[in-house]
Amino acid sequence: MKRATLLLCAALLAACGARTPEAGKTEITLMRFFGSCESQFGQVMKASEGVGECGIVTALVNEFNATNTDGIVVRTQIGEWGPYYDQLTARLVAKDIPTVAVMHESALGDYVRRKLVLPLDADFKRIGVPMDDFTEHARRGTTFNGETYALPLDTWAWLWHINTRLMKQAGLTGADGQPVLPRSPGELLAQARQFKQRTGKPYFAWAVANETAANNRSFLTLVAQQNAQLFAPDGKAIHMQQPAVTNALTLMQTLYREGHVRPNLDYAAANQTFLNGGAGVVVVGTWTIDQFLRESKKPESALQDGYAVRPFPQLYEKPAVFADGHAWALFKGGTQDTKAHEAALKFLKFVWDRSAEWSRTGHLPVSKTVAESAAFRALPMREALAEITTTGTGMPGNVPTQRAIELLIGEDVANLLISAKPVAEVQASVEKRVNKALQKARR
Repeated sequence: MKRATLLLCAALLAACGARTPEAGKTEITLMRFFGSCESQFGQVMKASEGVGECGIVTALVNEFNATNTDGIVVRTQIGEWGPYYDQLTARLVAKDIPTVAVMHESALGDYVRRKLVLPLDADFKRIGVPMDDFTEHARRGTTFNGETYALPLDTWAWLWHINTRLMKQAGLTGADGQPVLPRSPGELLAQARQFKQRTGKPYFAWAVANETAANNRSFLTLVAQQNAQLFAPDGKAIHMQQPAVTNALTLMQTLYREGHVRPNLDYAAANQTFLNGGAGVVVVGTWTIDQFLRESKKPESALQDGYAVRPFPQLYEKPAVFADGHAWALFKGGTQDTKAHEAALKFLKFVWDRSAEWSRTGHLPVSKTVAESAAFRALPMREALAEITTTGTGMPGNVPTQRAIELLIGEDVANLLISAKPVAEVQASVEKRVNKALQKARR
């Protein structure tokens, strides 16, 4: 993106959130995605009354603004999800720096390496954020070179969302009516063939077309389950020429070639196919749980009383599933004085103390206390997912430009499936393209 375009984006975004400061107040800015829902939740003053990502984060900020006794006002600045990091970069270039911004943990490392965000260990200890209560995945995602650079908000992961009515029709449920999941690549292929024979439908819907992230996340999950190290220890190279990679790509290609994945679906079409009863499993993230639960309660739904969700099943020797997370980072230059910095920390502590509310979105807790609580496990479908707080895995934190790398891998895996590109050619192509990108990456 050219500098002029970045500056224009920054100016537009800043204008949307610009207000005259209130007398006697300490104002901080909060940049986030998660959508805009002021018409529905703009007057909701309790996080417990928010619904969905947008509703809960909106109500959370409202509650803080209404209840804190220090005269702190959080001004929300909403970015679009797709170009969010372009918008953030534009603001940094224009020196219109947000105080706090939400980040994907997979993107956080790039900003840490560029020394744009603040380390928070000393601040967290002082204000009482218990870092020893961070889940394993949350700690790994926010820690770089032994220092913590963000407050984790959630863990989101790659799941199997299952139509148990179709699974029962295929003879793939147990006596309790719950799906019997495969425990090896061979069992998965056998189940998929049985499912197709008995229902006339494909076992899977997942986003293959125009949605490279889905291909990448399934691939990374299968490699991680084989306990293979895809990237070099220093994060500067990818190693595609190894048996675990061949195994993962071959399994994915076989499923697609035999018709066990409904072909050429994009993200929206894959989810809709599942909702319409057109496949047994849709492979997508935690964020769709609440939507699918609501659908399963509708009498006309193909999922009526027939929805289950599980972590991506363990098909190899190690339990592992692709996972990422959202976190709140404090940016250098985002506050002009100690008072504003302390205000930002008080807001982060407020968010941490209410992290159980955010787990209602479908995302997983970053607090071990919350993850182990009876209240969290009593939420629909959550108990089976709690293991992801320890089994979740992604690219190592020292791999730069992870979102760009994810797209490169996903593009080639899409070619493997849609165009039947040979496995060996995909391995060679990914290795060449990713290693070139890693060599160019700013460190």
